Amino acid sequence: MKNFSELTEQELLALAVSLEEEDSRIYDEFAHELEENYPDTAKMFRAMAREESGHRHRLLNLSRKRFGDHIPLIRRQDVKGFVGRKPVWMLRPLRLDKVREQAEMMEAETKRFYARAALRSQDASVRQLLGDLAAEERRHEAQAERLGAKFVPPEVREREQEAERRLFVLQIVQPGLAGLMDGSVSTLAPLFAAAFATRMSWPTFLVGLAAAIGAGISMGFAEALSDNGSLTGRGSPLLRGLICGVMTTAGGLGHALPYLIPDFWTATTLAASVVLVELGIIAWVRNRYMDTPLLSAAFQVVVGGLLVFATGILIGMS
Repeated sequence: MKNFSELTEQELLALAVSLEEEDSRIYDEFAHELEENYPDTAKMFRAMAREESGHRHRLLNLSRKRFGDHIPLIRRQDVKGFVGRKPVWMLRPLRLDKVREQAEMMEAETKRFYARAALRSQDASVRQLLGDLAAEERRHEAQAERLGAKFVPPEVREREQEAERRLFVLQIVQPGLAGLMDGSVSTLAPLFAAAFATRMSWPTFLVGLAAAIGAGISMGFAEALSDNGSLTGRGSPLLRGLICGVMTTAGGLGHALPYLIPDFWTATTLAASVVLVELGIIAWVRNRYMDTPLLSAAFQVVVGGLLVFATGILIGMS
């Protein structure tokens, strides 16, 4: 890797060309990924991609005039301290706030880099070139704000945020909630049946552990194989299955872990308290994200949980 101060004017122009080309392609990728769910924001990023492409053409023309047709192959990763760019696939799933934040960072970081490099340069021509590039990035930043105001006015932004919330509920909250409910409720009966049948903490913990892991595997596969998300908009089946499986296991382990305490009645009291907390969390999530009235959600969850809890105790004591 080379130091920025070691670059010639020709290499600086080649680096600027590479930067503009990469940013243009990133904005075009953003537009492609957002087209289906956020068409107005996609239009904004396509316009920004065209702006970056126009800047690249101007830099290419300047390079040809000064140094001929050959453009050295030099990229940001070839220069120490240069600003890196995350691949679009690392940002998936793309959220509006994440994408806009990344775009702002791209413009601001490049502007700051050029401005600081210009201050450190001792060569007048290099200093002027870097200053021009910094000014160009400032214009890019202002242009991005104007494009945002044009293509994404407040009413469109509000509509897209609501669409993003619905996607979050479909792809994250629903599979997570289904897993948490199954893990917290369905494992109650075998756990407390084992507890009151043996009156021993360690065997009860093993039953709870097995029930939690087994339910997690089962629910994870069931969710992942339910649909591929192409028609329902529920997103990646692998991600949904993983979320559902992890939350199912977590829900089952919550009231199994207290049985690591050797004293049976202390462990049982703590486990019952954890069950109440789990049921409360489920009711809150349903109220917060599924628009279920809090009292209705609490009644449904608590009554269902208590019935399963009572079933386990009765079977264990019989």
